[in-house]
Amino acid sequence: METRQTAATRDTDRQWMQRAIALAWRAAGRVAPNPAVGAVIVRDGRVVGEGCTKPPGGPHAEIVALQAAGDQARGATLYVTLEPCAHYGRTPPCVEAIVRAGIQRVVVALRDPYPEVDGRGIAALRAAGVEVDVGVEAPSAAEVVAGYLKRLRTGLPEVTLKYAMTLDGRLATRTGHSRWITGPEARRYAHQLRDRHDAILVGVGTVLRDDPELTTRLDAADCGDGGPPHPLRVVLDSRARTPPTARLLSRGIPGRTLIVTTDAAPPDRLVALREAGAELLTVPARCGKVDLRGALGELARRGTNSVLVEGGGLVLGSLFDEALVDRVVVFVAPVLVGGADAPVPLTGRGVATMEEAVRLRDVRVRRLGSDVVFEGRVRPIELPE
Repeated sequence: METRQTAATRDTDRQWMQRAIALAWRAAGRVAPNPAVGAVIVRDGRVVGEGCTKPPGGPHAEIVALQAAGDQARGATLYVTLEPCAHYGRTPPCVEAIVRAGIQRVVVALRDPYPEVDGRGIAALRAAGVEVDVGVEAPSAAEVVAGYLKRLRTGLPEVTLKYAMTLDGRLATRTGHSRWITGPEARRYAHQLRDRHDAILVGVGTVLRDDPELTTRLDAADCGDGGPPHPLRVVLDSRARTPPTARLLSRGIPGRTLIVTTDAAPPDRLVALREAGAELLTVPARCGKVDLRGALGELARRGTNSVLVEGGGLVLGSLFDEALVDRVVVFVAPVLVGGADAPVPLTGRGVATMEEAVRLRDVRVRRLGSDVVFEGRVRPIELPE
């Protein structure tokens, strides 16, 4: 059954759902291929249990919240950012646990389009006599699971481009020096972006030029549930030029590194990279480079929902040229470096006229110390119907 909501009820529902969404963000980057979900159980106007999705094989957000609530869940309202599951997967159905706990009402932000769910959880709850309302704070909840939704719909992960540039549009000086364009506040937020993504992607040029570790360096207070997840490091490297001694292959750093290469890579280099600890993935070449759509498709098949691209201008520009970008985060520092040969954020083919220019939507602008960050979407998130 559905409830008839008053304005006061709608405001209350939004308030508790916003809390559930904040919890969901704490699971982002940690639970792929599952979606990051938050759940809050409220009884008599106070929270009696809450939680977020645990890594695959662990409990879903609803179960974490129910375990925290215990007997106080009976007669309470559950706020959950994504439709509860009604099927057996790695864990039992959440719907059964919700009904068994005596939850009286469930407020759902988004229907889950996963084929095994796709409305079945909502229908099962209603069939069991639980009141269900759907759609509260749906756009905000969708931002958390945008990559999951895109992967289910298109077979590709959500792609976010991130770069820092000077006020005159350079990624580095004419000599390639770039540490540091932005201040500590912006760099901390850049690591929080890593914290929320399943993978970080760069081109081999970035590895050869900067020798980055591509780890997440945050204090416990600045990262999500359970500490930094250290997303999968992905290097586009058609000819396996990544040095086996590269820092991102160091045995002492957390996380895994995947080198995406092509048939043009010399076998001896592949052997050396594998012995250095890299995982290798061979995809078709396109114009002598790694086929970007093919590489992203392989990442999606491995369960990757979201990719943060930190590559140089060639990788960033190529992704734009192939219309593979969903979201952009740009840090602009009040710094001028000049130089006709200084690298710029986007190279590639580009557009011919301003009418063809990509204009971001849902743009957010804010200050981080002395720097400014622009965030916007190339295309909107498609909500489940």
